[in-house]
Amino acid sequence: MAEIAELGDLPLESGETIRGYRQSYVTHGTLDAQRSNAILVCISLTGTHRRLDFLIGPGRALDPSRWFVIAADPIGNGLSTSPSNSESQPGMRFPRFVLRDMVAAQHRLLTRHLGIESLKAVVGASMGGMQALQWGVSHPRFMRSIVAMTPMAKTSPWAALVTQTARACLMADPAWNGRGFDGVPERGWRAYAGLMGALMTRTPDAVERDASNVSHAFEDAVARQRTAHFDAHDYLYQSWAYEAHDIGTTPGFADTHAALRSIAARALLLAPALDLFNPATCARDAAGPIPDGRFVEIPSVQGHQAATDRDPADAAFLNRTIAQFLEETP
Repeated sequence: MAEIAELGDLPLESGETIRGYRQSYVTHGTLDAQRSNAILVCISLTGTHRRLDFLIGPGRALDPSRWFVIAADPIGNGLSTSPSNSESQPGMRFPRFVLRDMVAAQHRLLTRHLGIESLKAVVGASMGGMQALQWGVSHPRFMRSIVAMTPMAKTSPWAALVTQTARACLMADPAWNGRGFDGVPERGWRAYAGLMGALMTRTPDAVERDASNVSHAFEDAVARQRTAHFDAHDYLYQSWAYEAHDIGTTPGFADTHAALRSIAARALLLAPALDLFNPATCARDAAGPIPDGRFVEIPSVQGHQAATDRDPADAAFLNRTIAQFLEETP
């Protein structure tokens, strides 16, 4: 069951404000007496605090018997304050936000609500991994290590085009009235599921291996989307934040490389050989400028979904690799 931290009005980088911001989060384990064993888990586009549960548990990389794990729902995911649940700024009246605003909300949760001033690690996949890298730039001494799976330091034109196309799928539905959604865009979500679930977050080899026929792969993606219950307004806002991201536009930095070079934490970046959503080259290229950065290829054919538990072998590899990395971090 998620907890809610009432964090007050949240100023955004744009100069606007989310009124009465409510931060949803869950914790696993116990904070030690030195308050030194906390790990923050950042969440992906359309994800919730359950997103990285395959890494959390006894004998896993984020073992609650050792670590105090905080999984924080990002702005706009329908659990933390979002267009879908805001009483004072509902729907398209919600202010635009960016990934740095998500990090600012998490920082407020940790420092003001939980009394945590340092972290063992920040961990995330996809948009969660992008937040983890942003943490390293915005608060370079706050964490000792970063684990970023399938991340981008700057959203690639390809990934931006993918999210623009996904929005077009939703906005082509009759429920879109030009100013917002009058209801659930059922046909729009079906088209979105085909694009994102069956195509862009997988690979041809993955579909060939897992599906007996094309229609099975498509309907499986649609079924997964139906169980997600994600709001279309929330997707618009989170995807806008996703495609606008660049750690190089953090105040005080000239470009993306300069921002990466400022990261003081040990950093582990992971991606498969082929990712049709967040190009794997983005993770590989981002690791290079980080002074203590390392790239590891995930030996998977699952594409963007390599950073999930869809394939037990991928999940086992990530648990082993991340656990070893955390063990090596002072």
